[in-house]
Amino acid sequence: MKLSSGTKIVVMSVVAGLIGGGVAAGGVVHFTQNDQAANVTTAKNSAVKVNENNVKGKSSATKAFKNVSGAVVSVINLQKQQSLQSDFFGDQTQNRDSDSSDLQTASEGSGVVYKKDRNTAYIVTNNHVVAGSNAIQVLLSDGTKLTGKLVGTDEQTDLAVLKVKADKISEVANFADSGKVEAGQSVLAIGSPLGSDYATSVTEGIISATKRQVDATDESGNSLGKANVLQTDAAINPGNSGGPLVNLAGQVVGINSMKLASSEDGTSVEGMGFAIPSNTVVTIINGLEKDGKIERPALGVSMVDLSNVSASDQREVLHLPDSVSDGVIIVEAQDDSPAAKAGLERYDVITKIDDTKVSDSGELRDALYKHKVGDSVKFTYYHKGQEKTVTVKLDKTTSSLNNAQ
Repeated sequence: MKLSSGTKIVVMSVVAGLIGGGVAAGGVVHFTQNDQAANVTTAKNSAVKVNENNVKGKSSATKAFKNVSGAVVSVINLQKQQSLQSDFFGDQTQNRDSDSSDLQTASEGSGVVYKKDRNTAYIVTNNHVVAGSNAIQVLLSDGTKLTGKLVGTDEQTDLAVLKVKADKISEVANFADSGKVEAGQSVLAIGSPLGSDYATSVTEGIISATKRQVDATDESGNSLGKANVLQTDAAINPGNSGGPLVNLAGQVVGINSMKLASSEDGTSVEGMGFAIPSNTVVTIINGLEKDGKIERPALGVSMVDLSNVSASDQREVLHLPDSVSDGVIIVEAQDDSPAAKAGLERYDVITKIDDTKVSDSGELRDALYKHKVGDSVKFTYYHKGQEKTVTVKLDKTTSSLNNAQ
């Protein structure tokens, strides 16, 4: 696809050149036909020289890039690849000899070094960049390869912290207050679009919005609720994930995480990238460094959106009235969990937390995470078709290296 697109651009350029040449040639013919005294002169043979560059000094963007680019790294996710062997009939089966497995590059992203502490340097990247890894390589801007080790991950905010030996680290980035960022401010996105072959690429744009809410999902496509992000029109491509969004002072204002490529109706979209605000990043990475995980209040249930269940099952299995069309179904309540202790059971349908309606699991999490561990919260739910309320004292959950809840 990339080659096809590139070819098309080349062809268009050539055609444009031919059309331009034709126009010029026609002009010459027309001129000579109407002026018999016209002469064609040829300049004396002289060598073309490179003139002095009239751009003096360094632009703000160049200074900002130089200030932080040395701290930007490529993050390479290595995973075991089981070799495949075919039987006599051509069916592919996994080779049972685990020793034949090799670590191969599964994906690549970006990251930024934000701290050196004695012999250790710390790097922030996206959780989805390192998810499922069996090993991690970190490629510095000078080409040096280091072994990265996970300190902790947080699926909810899509952030992860790595650590490497600090002896090869010469530059460290610093964070700016993202609460002071304004729409229209110029920013740079730095990272490795399409992988480490294009490491430390930089694009420039502006902040398009400072408090945009977008739907966040986990690796399986399940809703994680709304994420509050910075929106930018700086070009962000696969591989930029985890790299910094930088202001013109060279400070990190966000961690690039996602882009919108098309709307729900399939309309192609350009220039809509999103970054996790630096204030959120700092809170999460400090928690991951300290505990390797982020604690949040929990119900202790597995759940599914009511919208994913057929109308017939809503009536016949859940016994819901026709007036109830949104909510979250409890699939299982863990033993001794806050939900179980409060009396919530399998197939109960939660419709409100306090006075906030919840139509799906994402909205439930959003409402839940506004509370703290130990808070007592009122839940409205349907049990066998009857609306009820219950007060639940929230316990804690964690997101850790294996994304366990």
